[in-house]
Amino acid sequence: MHRSAKPESCRLAFLPYSMSFTTRSTFSTNYRSLGSVQAQLWRPVSSASVYAGFGVSGSRISVSRSTSFRGGMGSGGLASGMAGGLAGMGGIQNEKETMQSLNDRLASYLDRVRSLETKNRRLESKIREHLEKKGPQVRDWSHYFKIIEDLMAQIFANTVDNARIVLQIDNARLAADDFRVKYETELAMRQSVENDIHGLRKVIDDTNVTRLQLETEIKALKEELLFMKKNHEEEVKGLQAQIASSGLTLEVDAPKSQDLAKIMADIRAQYDELARKNREELDKYWSQQIEESTTVVTTQSAEVGAAETTLTELRRTVQSLEIDLDSMRNLKASLENSLREVEARYALQMEQLNGILLHLESELAETRAEGQRQAQEYEALLNIKVKLEAEITTYRRLLEDGEEFNLGDALDSSNSMQTIQKTTTRRIVDGKVVSETNDTKVLRH
Repeated sequence: MHRSAKPESCRLAFLPYSMSFTTRSTFSTNYRSLGSVQAQLWRPVSSASVYAGFGVSGSRISVSRSTSFRGGMGSGGLASGMAGGLAGMGGIQNEKETMQSLNDRLASYLDRVRSLETKNRRLESKIREHLEKKGPQVRDWSHYFKIIEDLMAQIFANTVDNARIVLQIDNARLAADDFRVKYETELAMRQSVENDIHGLRKVIDDTNVTRLQLETEIKALKEELLFMKKNHEEEVKGLQAQIASSGLTLEVDAPKSQDLAKIMADIRAQYDELARKNREELDKYWSQQIEESTTVVTTQSAEVGAAETTLTELRRTVQSLEIDLDSMRNLKASLENSLREVEARYALQMEQLNGILLHLESELAETRAEGQRQAQEYEALLNIKVKLEAEITTYRRLLEDGEEFNLGDALDSSNSMQTIQKTTTRRIVDGKVVSETNDTKVLRH
């Protein structure tokens, strides 16, 4: 029984403790308690005990958001390593060589931890660069929103213009219908006026025929009167000749005979007066009829001229409205074609943007999956590091204390368990760490 002193060559090199997390993680490490072992007898420890805590025998690693390690430092850990070392070596080796071997093992572990930390930093740098390069492109859609808003405004303006044009077309159609109704009404009035004019022309023709008949009758009556005058004169001359040739003087006791010439003159005068009156009456009557017919014809001709002028204006208006309607229809068709082309073009652009969005989302999902995988690898490596640091701390405490212990006490204390729960919280803003807190708890069972 003797208390072993620390060898001078036992120099433990520890790396500075540095961690970085992308999420809030909790690590719990359960191992067989070594701090409670009362060292009464110092014996060299074989290299098997060094690797026992690393997961060679009785170790289990589970990786999740809250990762826990359970390593058997008791029956499968330090005690089994010591037992194997005692049984394998079969004797006591030099204490200085044993400590040098232990120091070499610890140095190799620390080199492994250093390399893992370097790899972790490289992975974090790559992730940060990837997020800086890809992240803003995935999340910044403001310029697309501006373009979409402008396109929606243009579509709305075109829709309003289209509605305005449709309204104008409807108004023009209604105006054309009104003008068509007016045109039909004026056309009916014109036809009725033309029918009246044709009727009046027939009346004028009948009046002219009657006038010609009356003039013919007057002429016949004049000829008959002249013939009767001539016959009467011949008869008077014949009678006078007979009286003169007879040479007889007859005295008749009778009233004095009337003068036939005077009687004929009176009759002629009466017939002439009657013919004159009839002629004047006929002339007056037909003159009045002709004047009335002429007035009616003049009035109706003026009305017909006004109606024709109005009809011409209406035709001109209808033609201009039809031209405007055709132009409006062509404009509507062109606007509809333009609207369809714009809708098709922007639908194609939206499909392209959706394809780009889906591609970026897939890249983001792959990036997130890669980040999660690297985070899991990092957590696994970090858990291994924590476990190694716990073992290193235990070895250092044993080496610094220099207390002796016996194997029986170590085996008796193998059933005691303690849990080290380490919680690291890191706050990340825009891919940069702004604050980091560590919390370590030791739970004994």
